[in-house]
Amino acid sequence: MTMITLRQLRYFDALARHLHFGRASEAVAVSQPALSMQIRELEAILGVALVERRPAGIRLTAEGQEIARRARRILSEARDLLDYGRHAGEVLSGPLRLGIIPSIAPYLLPRILPALTRAHPQAELQLRETLTQALVGELQQGELDVILAALPVAGADLETCSLFQDKFLLAVQSRPDLDERRRVDPRDVDGASLLLLEEGHCLRDQALNYCEGLRPAARTGFGATSLSTVMQMVAAGYGVTLLPELCASVEVRDERVALLRFQDPQPQRTVGLVWRRSSPRKRDFEALGACILAALGPAGQPLPPPVAEIFAPGSHADA
Repeated sequence: MTMITLRQLRYFDALARHLHFGRASEAVAVSQPALSMQIRELEAILGVALVERRPAGIRLTAEGQEIARRARRILSEARDLLDYGRHAGEVLSGPLRLGIIPSIAPYLLPRILPALTRAHPQAELQLRETLTQALVGELQQGELDVILAALPVAGADLETCSLFQDKFLLAVQSRPDLDERRRVDPRDVDGASLLLLEEGHCLRDQALNYCEGLRPAARTGFGATSLSTVMQMVAAGYGVTLLPELCASVEVRDERVALLRFQDPQPQRTVGLVWRRSSPRKRDFEALGACILAALGPAGQPLPPPVAEIFAPGSHADA
């Protein structure tokens, strides 16, 4: 009996993702005729047509879509098996593919990378920064080992580990009569003035979920691709925004911006690690989480001391 090979599944997975023989062959670094031949052999072994070949391009058949789904799972488990063999000994040695969302990466990586290098010099960290939805897809397909993101992250095949809480602050334009000691009621935030990141950023969804009374205009207006852009708009007086405490020391270097705390219970996001439940590298991920917490300090405090002092106990009076 002829057996299916992992090479055939890998080639078909590439074709299913790109829906183009040329781009799929480039993705797996083989010639287009070689890839096409392997796909035809796979179809012959399975006894079903996987793709419809048309002048305008290709599409997966219904059977092809199901085979593609199963192939991704098999390839992911094969990678996990390989990882198990490679990393059965020393913790955090060799390559580790880490995905991280943009509202965490530039603020946390400079602090955790030195700690990781000191604690695990054999670790070879490979970084990928993009939005949560894309990271989760790449994680489930086995293209990433673990991701660092705001929880919860949905997926029955995923396992998570919470690391720390990151509170939200209200960033406003500074003015002489502003009392920075007062606490803000979320109902007082004018939805029309709230500046948000564009669709797809989890920070946007979190801000809208917390400030439930926002007017519809806030949901369809200004949308930026980076927090730096949003903060410049705040500094210029074009609106306000919710800023994670983790980002404050980097993004608030302009005296035109003031930060206010919300009334209790203060809004916050949970930051943690996410990996495939089938991955054999849980020890590595736990070690990575320990490095992150060590870099943040004993209490897992997102803010470095200079900014934390602004919000030291007793520096605020509830409004």
